[in-house]
Amino acid sequence: MIRAYKFLMRPTTGQGIALREMLRDHCSLYNGALQERRDAWRHVSKTSLTYGQQSAQLKEIRAFDPERQGRWSFSSQQATLRRLDKAFTAFFRRVKSGDTPGYPRFRGAMWFDTVDFPKDGDGCRWNATPHDPVTRVRFQGVGHVKVNQHRPVAGKVKTVSVKREGKRWYVVLTVEQELPEPMPATGSAVGIDMGIASFLTTSNGEHVANPRHGRKAASRIETAQRSLSRCKRGSKRRRKAVAKMATVHRKVRRQRLDHAHKTALGLVREHDFIAHEDLKIRNMSATPTPKPAPDKPGSFRPNGAAAKAGLNRSINDAGWGVFLAILNAKAESAGREVIAVDPRNTSRRCPECGHTAKENRLTQEKFHCTACGHTAHADMVGALNVLRAGLVRREAQPA
Repeated sequence: MIRAYKFLMRPTTGQGIALREMLRDHCSLYNGALQERRDAWRHVSKTSLTYGQQSAQLKEIRAFDPERQGRWSFSSQQATLRRLDKAFTAFFRRVKSGDTPGYPRFRGAMWFDTVDFPKDGDGCRWNATPHDPVTRVRFQGVGHVKVNQHRPVAGKVKTVSVKREGKRWYVVLTVEQELPEPMPATGSAVGIDMGIASFLTTSNGEHVANPRHGRKAASRIETAQRSLSRCKRGSKRRRKAVAKMATVHRKVRRQRLDHAHKTALGLVREHDFIAHEDLKIRNMSATPTPKPAPDKPGSFRPNGAAAKAGLNRSINDAGWGVFLAILNAKAESAGREVIAVDPRNTSRRCPECGHTAKENRLTQEKFHCTACGHTAHADMVGALNVLRAGLVRREAQPA
């Protein structure tokens, strides 16, 4: 089992400069390799370069520019080229499937914020000074950097990454662990219905409030955005405004993650089996398609884009995708079972008689079956139907 650890680093002033130079030089390598691929396709009879061909040139690049490229780890530079190769692989896959391709783009100085080291001990060393009471990680060209290790690392470290977030530096470890002992069985099964009014509702009738961290921070985000828009590009004042805006967004993201972790942990501790809706969040938050007006060329009919934009903001603010990813990870560690079911008609089907109709759901909260008269909270009805569908799917799965 693979797990990730993320720790805050405390670099000195000199180490911070070296870390920024490492990001700059890896970004330059990435952009240079991307330009080479573009030129090969355009000017050399549509030739596609591969990762192997570009990786074979690293020795010459390092010898030609020893101060900017030769000082860093060879393996980390290979990882940067491999990242570009993955971007092109994904691009060609989208072209083949008919999706929006999204050609790989050049990275700006502030867009390239991660350097990967594929193997601990090759250009980097986690806990490089075990005799020192302070945990340190060593990077080639940077030195031994202090790490604020807030919890022990269990297992064998496989890869190490350096990540910049605003003015802070983090080290991210991927660790190979054995499967932990499962939590004691509770004998409980639950279905959850994701929503906007309530973050989620369980089949037991419990409602988890939607914290709406993004909406609460909207005024601060707008103020930071207005301040940023008035700054001249390239100025010191603009750099400060960018850092301030990033700080506001970082706080919202961390609040959202904290809420997702605590909610998922509570569900995993209390239930052996958890069923949830298989939500297509990207489709749910898509922009409405424009509708041309047939009688007025060049104009469009109303399509509810303004109202849909507000709903999209609420969906993104809830962070369903992040929560479900965390829930699955915690369930795997605890030996719990999580199943995703088809969400269609889960809030329109009566849990008593099975009658399904659009008219059963009167409002956002009220459910009233037009066949048998059953009345309940609409989200709880959805959670009950999700639980039943999950149990049916579990029984149907081959052993």
